[in-house]
Amino acid sequence: MAAKGVAPALTLSSGHKMPAVGLGVWRMEKPAIRDLIHSALRIGYRHLDCAADYQNEAEVGDALAEAFESGLVKREDLFVTTKLWNSDHGHVVEACKDSLKKLRVDYLDLYLVHFPVATRHTGVGTTSSALGDDGVLDIDTTISLETTWHAMEDLVSMGLVRSIGISNYDIFLTRDCLAYAKIKPAVNQIETHPYFQRDSLVKFCQKHGICVTAHTPLGGSTANTEWFGSVSCLDDPVIKGLAEKYNKSPAQLVLRWGLQRNTVVIPKTSKEERLRENFEVFDFEISGEDMEKIKAIDRNYRTNQPAKFWGIDLYA
Repeated sequence: MAAKGVAPALTLSSGHKMPAVGLGVWRMEKPAIRDLIHSALRIGYRHLDCAADYQNEAEVGDALAEAFESGLVKREDLFVTTKLWNSDHGHVVEACKDSLKKLRVDYLDLYLVHFPVATRHTGVGTTSSALGDDGVLDIDTTISLETTWHAMEDLVSMGLVRSIGISNYDIFLTRDCLAYAKIKPAVNQIETHPYFQRDSLVKFCQKHGICVTAHTPLGGSTANTEWFGSVSCLDDPVIKGLAEKYNKSPAQLVLRWGLQRNTVVIPKTSKEERLRENFEVFDFEISGEDMEKIKAIDRNYRTNQPAKFWGIDLYA
């Protein structure tokens, strides 16, 4: 187990290390970002998960610049992830540089293709989902995922990015990426939690040296129930019973389950008390028998449903 206040790290195929617990900044309100990030850094978080689409990279960048200047943390001790938005697949270098400028860093530790779809370009830094007259996502059929990936690879040779990866890719898209990649994806960031375990995809990625990051590790937590109207696995009687057994909260139990699957977890919270709770998951271990009990509650239930806004189901 990791020392108190230090998250263990997984070594990526790129050779760089990625802390196993990170803080996701999705839906984090701009005025609260500075204090939340500084609190997270004091607790011991060294991994931040951002995205151009979250529309708060500039605020995260200001918080980081202040943290670096004050000596709260060194840049080299921090793992910063952000993501290429759908409308910038034809403008990968420009989009990456825009994120770097907003985040106020010289390089990214990890840059991900946010979704496996290119949409009509609306200008670098603008991430509204372009819909056609029919109300359906305006997909750009002239840009292949292979073309996008090779542009991502260029970022590594340019020194702008240390590791590159994919997000929301299924087994078949991941397989294709492995086939055409000169630099293999280091990470596939996907939704996975006790109600949507996706064992086949997780095992496929891990077999081929791709680290899996769970972007919705608490499956239907408050943010998702509000945003997508989804059901939370944290209310499941099996989860609640096991949490009581280990004297932990349901969220801590679920995060620990994710870690014991050798996945990286990036829980999101806008409450300072939850920051500490979500990080205190290294002082216990779930037994093999109890891991099997959690495995048995899988519902194949996806909580993250962009189709609600895009008029198209990317997962169909």
